[in-house]
Amino acid sequence: MATPSAPADSPSPAASKYNLRNPLPLSAPQEQEVQKLFHKRVRAQCADLIKAFAECAVDRTVTATWVCREQRLAMNSCMLKHATRENEDLAREEWFATVDERRRAYREERAGVEARRAQLDEMMRKDEERRQQQQARKN
Repeated sequence: MATPSAPADSPSPAASKYNLRNPLPLSAPQEQEVQKLFHKRVRAQCADLIKAFAECAVDRTVTATWVCREQRLAMNSCMLKHATRENEDLAREEWFATVDERRRAYREERAGVEARRAQLDEMMRKDEERRQQQQARKN
């Protein structure tokens, strides 16, 4: 029995950190993000056929069902062909690979919000001091 020199499912950079064969349980929003990546990947692989169907369906409503039947069937078969477990696993790997990037972006966004909040607090404090000074001059 010969053993291959490299395993068929050799780990990628993301897989070395996370076991994708037994992945961490993801929350519902996280699973939705993985599904978005998966669908984006499948749509990208069938972009030409999707575009052909969309061009055929322009200015048609109900009639697009039978007029554009060939394009629709080609588009659907392409999407079914590429909607595989392998592509879903690749989308999951991509999601795990970008976890750190998303966390960094979230932290930067929160820091920006906090900086704007501090700036607004400072402006409000100065405005309140100005009002108190004006009130004191009136009295």
